Amino acid sequence: MSVQPLRPEGVPRRRLAARLEPFDSYWQAPQDIDKGYASFAAYYRANYLSHLPQDRAVRILVISCGPGYLLDVLVKAGYHNIVGIDSDATKIDHGRRRGLPCEVAEAFPYLESKHDEFDVIIPEQELNHLTHDETIEFLRLCHAALKPGGRVIVYAMNGANPFVGAENLAHNIDHFYIVTEYSLTQLLQLAGFDEIRPFALRLYVFWKNPFNYVGLAVTSMLELFMRIVFRLYGKKVRVLSKKVAAVAVRS
Repeated sequence: MSVQPLRPEGVPRRRLAARLEPFDSYWQAPQDIDKGYASFAAYYRANYLSHLPQDRAVRILVISCGPGYLLDVLVKAGYHNIVGIDSDATKIDHGRRRGLPCEVAEAFPYLESKHDEFDVIIPEQELNHLTHDETIEFLRLCHAALKPGGRVIVYAMNGANPFVGAENLAHNIDHFYIVTEYSLTQLLQLAGFDEIRPFALRLYVFWKNPFNYVGLAVTSMLELFMRIVFRLYGKKVRVLSKKVAAVAVRS
């Protein structure tokens, strides 16, 4: 893997395969970035908080934190030993203006300098913005940066969903692969993780909007139908959401 010349601060810029949506910068923010702090909060509370330790003093690293949507949720939930990194200085400026603990850094060089430091690592970007080789290298760096017993929480586009799986891969040239709960587990195993627990990322968590109840009902029925069809084909597929996540532990 090639690197660019040293930057002024002496850190080599890592050239990753993704160009339009690089892995170490958050790209899902709405056009009005400030409105995203409220609109994304329900999503992060519903999908992430239950997988975090109860101890509010744990050391948490958020990679590709962008303007700090997840950081904002963590701070409001009482976690006070956290840091976010993103390679885009403009996005970090948004977080800093809100007093969030974030800094400009690229994921790979940052992790290479950390060993046994964090209790939790959460990349906000989908793993499939890395190639398979980059993914395994990244997860191994996360493994080394975690304390023994620490956990990583990752996600990627779910290929098991026949309605959107292929489209998730085809519509973006920076999506290099898709996963299922099984192959996501394999990636984490190759990086040395244990106690791997895949889970579905829920999209319809914005309960003030009545259309979310419709979306939840329709997708729940479709996923039940798909599970039955998969069983008829001898496949035990449990997670059929658009995105599949997993929490894994460094032994």
